[in-house]
Amino acid sequence: MGLFDFFKKDKESKEQQESLDKGLEKTKTSFFDQLSKAVAGRNTVDEAVLDDLETLLVHADVGIDTTVKVIDRIEKRVARDKYVSTSELDRILREEIVELLDANSGATGSRAILDRPDSPGSPFVIMVVGVNGVGKTTTIGKLAHRFHSAGKKVVLGAADTFRAAAVDQLIIWGQRVGVPVISHGMNTDPASVAYDAVQKGVEMGADVVIIDTAGRLHNKVNLMNELSKIKRVMQKVIPDAPHEVLLVLDGSTGQNAFLQAKEFTKATEVSALAITKLDGTAKGGVVIGISDQLQVPVRYIGVGEKMTDLQLFDRTTFVNSLFKK
Repeated sequence: MGLFDFFKKDKESKEQQESLDKGLEKTKTSFFDQLSKAVAGRNTVDEAVLDDLETLLVHADVGIDTTVKVIDRIEKRVARDKYVSTSELDRILREEIVELLDANSGATGSRAILDRPDSPGSPFVIMVVGVNGVGKTTTIGKLAHRFHSAGKKVVLGAADTFRAAAVDQLIIWGQRVGVPVISHGMNTDPASVAYDAVQKGVEMGADVVIIDTAGRLHNKVNLMNELSKIKRVMQKVIPDAPHEVLLVLDGSTGQNAFLQAKEFTKATEVSALAITKLDGTAKGGVVIGISDQLQVPVRYIGVGEKMTDLQLFDRTTFVNSLFKK
């Protein structure tokens, strides 16, 4: 890496940190304002403080089950250390949440594409799922931008053929990023689109193929059948495709995102998560709860409108930003 590349990478890293800090601002403000009030005038972390902390974590949409885990961890720390002051609570809470996420960090998968040599033999295939309105197609566009900017060859497949404008939206993203989009238009067979996209990826020696899929969840049986069919036809080209099933969730919906995630994990084998729209909500704690409860790694988080605002999820960086005052 040359000196120019080093400074460029350092600048990009700082810009991403600023975007993350800004994107989590609403969650931080809401949580820490209330936490400060809860511990005001108290010197030690006692039962009353933990009760208040439990309430705050639930309100931040961490989720009840995960909140109970966090509180239990802190209770054990307090019991072990005998005396824990309220001034230490931020640090202890940060450490326990990072450790909780550590068991499910998911450091491989599509995020490893950036470390792969170009054209490794066959494309890495990502099938993207999620209900309408969560930012699924926009996430695909931002993912394509991330990979394309890193010098990777990318192909997009417009297999969400049922939603009005979904195909056109993906084509626009392809033009904006500068990558090919395989499309058969509206009301066509999604599996056929996926097949042709994977085939195109193989022919051009692509590094990654990203397949958009329909976001209907009102009939789980039909959804399951459709996603299974898409998988089967892609496997005619690449036997182990898709290599990742990425579920996109809208973080601003809080626990509704968790319920959607549970339904999709029943319909298909979700292997990674992308949680969007965290910049518009005080419910950023949902990232912690979903990752913990589903035991599916969070791969990406969306913290703004810019193409670069879809970031790789790093548990330590995320938690440190969340606790930055």
